[in-house]
Amino acid sequence: MTADKIRAMDVAEIENKVKESAEQMFRIKFQMGMGQTGGLKKLKELKKDRARMLTIIGEKNKGAK
Repeated sequence: MTADKIRAMDVAEIENKVKESAEQMFRIKFQMGMGQTGGLKKLKELKKDRARMLTIIGEKNKGAK
């Protein structure tokens, strides 16, 4: 997900997406622990997207004050 798409969302929507990505990351880590491979690329993408979302939430909260 690009930063422009994330910036177009409300803070509540972004927080919801952060929760969803955390759940997905947990599932992928669990699957990788069980010996299933192929989730590493998706895990890296989720980490980057989650970091982008958290950064933009921080920017919006800082700008709102």
